[in-house]
Amino acid sequence: MAPLDATAVAQPNIALVKYWGKRDTALNLPATGSISITLDGLRTRTRVRFSPDLGADSLTLNGAAAPEKLPRITAVLDLLRARAGMTLFAEVRSTNDFPTGAGLASSASAFAALVVAADAALGLGLSPERLSEFARRGSGSAARSVFGGFVEMSRGERPDGSDAVAAPLLAPAEWPLTVVVAVTSDAAKATSSGAGMELSRRTSPLYAAWTASSAAALAEARAAIERRDFAALADISEHSSTTMHAVMLSSRPALIYWNGATVECLHLIRYMRETSGVATFSTVDAGPQVKAVCLPENAARVADALRQVPGVLDVRTTGLGPGARLIDPLIDTGGAA
Repeated sequence: MAPLDATAVAQPNIALVKYWGKRDTALNLPATGSISITLDGLRTRTRVRFSPDLGADSLTLNGAAAPEKLPRITAVLDLLRARAGMTLFAEVRSTNDFPTGAGLASSASAFAALVVAADAALGLGLSPERLSEFARRGSGSAARSVFGGFVEMSRGERPDGSDAVAAPLLAPAEWPLTVVVAVTSDAAKATSSGAGMELSRRTSPLYAAWTASSAAALAEARAAIERRDFAALADISEHSSTTMHAVMLSSRPALIYWNGATVECLHLIRYMRETSGVATFSTVDAGPQVKAVCLPENAARVADALRQVPGVLDVRTTGLGPGARLIDPLIDTGGAA
């Protein structure tokens, strides 16, 4: 018999080769593939409990009811319930130890943790590939957080989306990079990633060129990772980030996720690399937070420099982390669930 109650943790991931845009919004299929790194120092902890005593699904996020986020949760749970042949409602309790909905990939860790916990609670025993597929239905980037280290997400070709899943490239220990996160705002972004992607697809004159360039960028990044070539990975990753934001800025109306501190951090990271030879590069997702990817021996220097930038609220340093996994909540007490 399925336990009906399970708790999982997952980490957000940062895309080095970005995707921005969907080829199918109903199935949440990306227009392009992507390559990411899963972070160790930030995490989401989610408990899913199915019960005949519940009259509806519920979601508590960081200790407060979050009904506005419940429809996406229910949609994913419905897919899993259908797979299990079960109709019980679920209580979902989730906590993040980092800002939510602010450009730090909280939806990635959230839906990865959700599907891993729900899979266990329902006794489905899904493979990592299928967990990645179900996580993608909630958030495209969540498909990558099912796995740890370096991860590649396939665009897929099948109409049903069954091949639009992620797969691991390198385990965290095989190339242990460090990421320094400069938090420049803890507010939720005004335009969600999903809404922003659709706006860019419809209105940006750069969108077609962006999607057409994806295959070459993925091949270049994959080769750099295989060679452990930091300089090559820095070049393609920064280019992928800035061109994605060019697509955003050329949307109508323009999507401006950056703030002043974001720009100052980008200037600083480039200056440190070009004038001091510090092995670091920047990447920014749909939000104002800046991630500086570094060789481990450079992380402290980069973190100290970013702390001095006016407008930086917090600096977090993290290594690469594992994929989503079940925990025993009686042993792992980090964060209430």
